[in-house]
Amino acid sequence: MTLPETMTVPAFQSFTLAILLFFIGQKLSQHSALLRRYSIPEAMVGGFLCACVVGMAYLVLGLRLEFDLGVRDMLLLYFFAGIGLKSDLRTLREGGRPLLWLLGLASLFIVLQNLLGMGVAGVFGLDPRAGLMTGSISLTGGIGTTLAWGPEFVERLGITNAVELGMASNMVGLIVACTIGGPVASYLMRRHSLVGGVGALDVGVTVEHKSPPLDYVGVLRALLWLNMALMLGEVVTPLFHRLGLQLPMFVGCLMAGMLLRNLLGRWLVGGPGDTHHWLGIRQGLALISDICLGLFLTMALMGLQLWMLSGVMGFVLTVLVLQVALTVAFTILVVFRCMGRDYEAAVISSGFGGIALGSTATAMANMTAVTHSHGAAHRAFIVVPLVCGFFIDIVNALVIQGLAR
Repeated sequence: MTLPETMTVPAFQSFTLAILLFFIGQKLSQHSALLRRYSIPEAMVGGFLCACVVGMAYLVLGLRLEFDLGVRDMLLLYFFAGIGLKSDLRTLREGGRPLLWLLGLASLFIVLQNLLGMGVAGVFGLDPRAGLMTGSISLTGGIGTTLAWGPEFVERLGITNAVELGMASNMVGLIVACTIGGPVASYLMRRHSLVGGVGALDVGVTVEHKSPPLDYVGVLRALLWLNMALMLGEVVTPLFHRLGLQLPMFVGCLMAGMLLRNLLGRWLVGGPGDTHHWLGIRQGLALISDICLGLFLTMALMGLQLWMLSGVMGFVLTVLVLQVALTVAFTILVVFRCMGRDYEAAVISSGFGGIALGSTATAMANMTAVTHSHGAAHRAFIVVPLVCGFFIDIVNALVIQGLAR
């Protein structure tokens, strides 16, 4: 059997292609009423289109295209540092109860997700613990958790295709997570006659209104504070590791941004009454965050290797169909009601698919798409990333350890 020829696209060209794909997705979204109606992120459209083309090249031409995506992780760090820099702890205190509710709901869902995966694995004659790779490891945990647990399942449990199961599930989950957030929010808003939020967006600007004026000073100030948050994140993250919390780097940057915003807020905001200084930085943060999130999601999707689904297609598709159905039902019937049955709850519900099936970035992209169309939801942009990036990783690790014995 002849191995497929592999061609690697260098980092600079991959990054440039991601920008082009984003514009392609934007153009397709502008001309598709269906994509606009359900607030499908432009990045998802362009990135998945690229993944399909790469998959066809592999199947038809025997050519394996691989992208150097080194820039991707840095974009994610900038995005979450920006979220942290805009996080006033007074808003977090106001959202304390929703934070606890969402953490409890996400923790419950992790257990349900894993029980479903283990049950379907048993039906297919597999080791039930293999179902964990199609549960919270690959879906709630994401690609990092999948790559971390896969080798251990192979070596300790003897599940030889654990990595392939996890990667395939993660790819399908990531794609679906990008598509269900907008439709879920749209359904909830129509069903309950909800009105969108008001005020400045946490990421980007509304599609209906012109953005406030930007100048290079505001953008440079924002970039300076972002770089400071990233440098502090490099200090905070190892401290988590020493405490036994193997949390990803973006969580450290999120926490670093929050520390800078709330401990050094006087210098960040510019002092009492200096609203112009802060508004310039805030607009710069919104612009940079919007760019970073869009390009990150584009690069994450364009790097998918769809041919990895071939060997485990039947089992993966069966369990993923059930996982998606469980996610949608749980979001509409439980999450929305427990989070308050209002517009903020609808936005959080749009992000819950990212929590349960994709990644933190997917959750944020879904919420960003919804708020671009319907208005700001400030509390959602504090509660969801904290649950996704900080608390849920701890809960997930404990649940996986308990069920994998």
